[in-house]
Amino acid sequence: MLANLPTLSSVTPAANAASSMIARQAIVDVDKEVIGYELFNRSRAPAEHTAATDVILLFTALSHAGSEDLVGTKLLFVNSTHESLAGGHLELLNPEKVVLEVESLGHVASTEAVARLPILRALRERGFKLSFNHTVLESAYATWMPLADYIKLDLTVLRPEQLAVLVSYAARHTKAQLIATKVETQQQFDMLKSIGISLFQGYWFSRPSVVEAKLLAPNQASIIQLINLLRRQASTDEIEEVLKKDAGLAFNLMRLINSAGFATSREVTSFRQAVMIMGLKKLFRWAALLLTASKFGTTSAAIGHTAVIRGRLMELLAREFMSEDDADQAFVVGIFSLLDSMLSIPMEDALHLINVPTPVRLALVEHEGVFGELLRLAEACENSNDQAFDHSASALQLTSQQINWAHLQALAWCDQITQ
Repeated sequence: MLANLPTLSSVTPAANAASSMIARQAIVDVDKEVIGYELFNRSRAPAEHTAATDVILLFTALSHAGSEDLVGTKLLFVNSTHESLAGGHLELLNPEKVVLEVESLGHVASTEAVARLPILRALRERGFKLSFNHTVLESAYATWMPLADYIKLDLTVLRPEQLAVLVSYAARHTKAQLIATKVETQQQFDMLKSIGISLFQGYWFSRPSVVEAKLLAPNQASIIQLINLLRRQASTDEIEEVLKKDAGLAFNLMRLINSAGFATSREVTSFRQAVMIMGLKKLFRWAALLLTASKFGTTSAAIGHTAVIRGRLMELLAREFMSEDDADQAFVVGIFSLLDSMLSIPMEDALHLINVPTPVRLALVEHEGVFGELLRLAEACENSNDQAFDHSASALQLTSQQINWAHLQALAWCDQITQ
């Protein structure tokens, strides 16, 4: 029997993920079918809306490690400062799924609107949709009007007679769809339909639902090491090595790339695939954002360390009798085998957040198949369960010598990240 791996019995069952409060309110059509959601950051006061809070809100929504998907497949309406509109974080998004809500400029509109135009045009060219409030129909914003995909009309600000005039004007001068907001009664809904408005938002349809969004925070040293590798344009092998040595880092990357908010048309099931699809530039953006967000995290180092050793042990053992690709999948099973403990949610719910092949899923949920047997073996090593160890070793036709050597290699490999 080999020396014990770290066990979960020594891990304090405290919260393993950072959290922030994000609200989501539906935007519906005349049939009350949801066409999109607006996101609100409920962890700050409205006066604290900055480019930094925009970035953290979007990043947290995309990386949310809870059972409820904040992004989903509908349009996502996101409030944006003009500073955040120029941010590199937007490169991580699928433009077809995102509507950027652009702030008005207030008293400086007459001088600033033209200056802001190139950024807005560039966003439209990249595929983002733009939303404005009713002030975009003023003459100061004449250059912005052709860019409007949506215009929001706030019922707490505009009187019914103003609404009718604005609807008529917008129909003549823009191609935008109009969204009436702050709708609270059937009478308002009927009136709005009668003047030609077809999209709605407000308490009468749904109140904002608040979700405690969780972010599984990696070790900051791992993120910094990844950033340094990306800065010097290191090889895919070097980058993959760092990702595989931090369970939080690995999960966050797979979570983002499999999110509906990220533009990918293919199934991604390995870290090497993720690195190649993202590319160094996007990976650098992502890592920098993760470093900023990770300061709020309290991920248990012991759980992550155990998961990494499991993954490496299973990978090394799989190489004894499986292909290189299958050995990669064995690593995935090991490093994600403690997601339920990391996220404090059932394993089935955790696996809804990432994309894994069926054999990997069956191993993680049911301990089925050869990957499931390898996982049982790793767990037997942790728990000093000689009977389970002997059973799995026999089923996999592995000797104690092979397992001991793989274990020593896994420990040494994992410890390199902390040196």
